[in-house]
Amino acid sequence: MAAAGAGRLRRAASAVLLRAPRLPARELSAPARLYHKKVVDHYENPRNVGSLDKTSKNVGTGLVGAPACGDVMKLQIQVDEKGKIVDARFKTFGCGSAIASSSLATEWVKGKTVEEALTIKNTDIAKELCLPPVKLHCSMLAEDAIKAALADYKLKQEPKTGEAEKK
Repeated sequence: MAAAGAGRLRRAASAVLLRAPRLPARELSAPARLYHKKVVDHYENPRNVGSLDKTSKNVGTGLVGAPACGDVMKLQIQVDEKGKIVDARFKTFGCGSAIASSSLATEWVKGKTVEEALTIKNTDIAKELCLPPVKLHCSMLAEDAIKAALADYKLKQEPKTGEAEKK
C-alpha cells in the first residue's frame, strides 16, 4: 500500500513539474541575479586587459591560481625609475568575480608606489565589489597576484651575482 502511494505521489509531482511555466532564458541570467552591479560592470567592461613584456626589467609578473575552483590570474605591473607603478595589465581565466577582482586590482595599483601597492588587501577588494562569502577566494587571488607581481619586480631589481662582484 505504501509503495502504491509513493508511486502516485511521484507521478503527481512529475505532472506538476512538467506543466510548470518555464522562465525565458534571459530571466535566468546568472550575472544579473547573482553578482553585484560593480562585479557585472568590471566583468562586462574589464579594465587593463592584456600583457606587458615579462622580460622587461621594470615589469613584474604574478601568476596565481586556485585549484579548488580552477581560477587562474596573471597580473603584471610596470614600474618607473622612481618606483611608481605606471601601468598594470591582467589576464584571468575564471568566474565573473575573479575577472572583476583582477580588473579592480589593476586600477588600484596604478599610480601607487611599490610599497603602497603592498597595502592593498583582499578585504578591501571584496568590500568594494560587494563579494559574497563564497566568492572571497577571488579577492584573495587578486591580492596574491599583486604580491607575486611586486615580488617578481623586486627580484629583477636585485643585482646579479656576477655584476655585484665586478663593482
